[in-house]
Amino acid sequence: MQGSRKDMIPAAKPVIGDEEVAAAVRVLRGGRVVQGPEVAAFEEEFGALVEGRACVAVNSGTSALHLALLALDIGPGDEVIVPSFSFAASANAVRLAGAEPVFAEIDPDTFCLDPDAVAEAVGPRTAALMPVHLYGHPAPMGRLTQLAQRHGLALVEDACQAHAAALHGRPVGTFGDAACFSFYPTKNMHALEGGMVVAPDEALGRTLRLLRNQGMEQRYENEIVGANMRMTDVSAAIGRVQLARLEGWTERRRANAKALDEGLTGLAAPTVADGARHVYHQYTVRVPGGAEARDAVQRELEAGGVGCAVYYPTPIHRLKPYAHLGADLPVTDAAAAEVLSLPVHPQLTADDLEQIVEAANSAARSVGVAR
Repeated sequence: MQGSRKDMIPAAKPVIGDEEVAAAVRVLRGGRVVQGPEVAAFEEEFGALVEGRACVAVNSGTSALHLALLALDIGPGDEVIVPSFSFAASANAVRLAGAEPVFAEIDPDTFCLDPDAVAEAVGPRTAALMPVHLYGHPAPMGRLTQLAQRHGLALVEDACQAHAAALHGRPVGTFGDAACFSFYPTKNMHALEGGMVVAPDEALGRTLRLLRNQGMEQRYENEIVGANMRMTDVSAAIGRVQLARLEGWTERRRANAKALDEGLTGLAAPTVADGARHVYHQYTVRVPGGAEARDAVQRELEAGGVGCAVYYPTPIHRLKPYAHLGADLPVTDAAAAEVLSLPVHPQLTADDLEQIVEAANSAARSVGVAR
C-alpha cells in the first residue's frame, strides 16, 4: 500500500471560477433571472454542438428526459427499452411519463446498449428506445437507428454524460427524435444544475417549450397541460461560460485518458469503438474478480491519494422500484461488480496523472488482479 497523501486527487472536480461567479452576479443585478435572455442565448449557442437543432433548456437532465418522452407522446401502456447499467434517472423518466422501462443488456466493452439484446426486447407495447451514451462513449446509433425505423419506434438519446461526443464524425444528440443533456456540476460542463432537450425540428421544440412552462407560450394563454421545469438565467449564464470552454476541456480529458491508457499496466484501459469520439465523462476500467477485488483496488487507490468511484454499484433493475420486473441481465451484473472510474477531469496535472498511474498499477499488483 502506498503512503497517504495530504491532498487527495478528487475523482471529479467541478469548475466554478471567477467567470462563472461574474456571470451569475451580472444576471442577479440585471433582474431577469428566470427563462430570460440568458436562457435564449444559451439555447442558441448550444445548438452549435448539435448541428443547429432546436434546443430547449430545462432545470435538470431528468426533466429533459421526462419532457422528451412526453413531447413524443410516450405514456401509459407504452414500454421504453433502456439499459439497466445507468443512473436511475434513465428509467425514472420513463416511469414519470407513465410508461414502463424494459431493460436490455449492454456491450461488455463499451457499457452501452447491445443492439442484439435490444432487438430481442422489442415487443408489441414497445414505443421507444432510449440508449445512454454512458461515460461519454457514444452508443451504437447506426444499428439502433435501424431498429427504431424498422419497428416504428421513437429514439431518445440520453446524452447526459456525453457533451461533444461523436460517432463517425456525427455529434451525439443528432441521431434521435430527441436527445437530452445534463448540466449537473460533475458533468463535462455544468450550469450548477440544468438540462437541455434537443429536437430535430421547431414543431417538437415548441411542444417542449410549452411543456416546460405550464403549457403556455404567452402568459395566461395555456394551450396544453405543462409543468414548471424552466431554467434560471443564472444557470444559463454559467452554462454559457462553461460551453465556451467545453472543447478545450474535452481535449484535456482525452489527453488525460491517453496518458492513463499508456501508463496503466495492471488494469486494462477502457475500450473505444471504431469511429467513436469518447469524451471521458468517466475513465472507467474493469477489475477482474468481482466486487470484492474491485473494492480492494479502490481502497488501495484511495490510500495512495487517488479518489475514485463506482458508477454504478447497483444496476437499475435491482433497485427497489424495478426489482419486481425480474430482469435477468448477467452482463450488466458483472459490469456493476467490476467497474471503477479513475480521475480524468481537465484539472489534473502531469504529477497527478503520474500518481494515478503509479497508484493504480501498485493496487492491481497488491490485490492480485494485474493483467
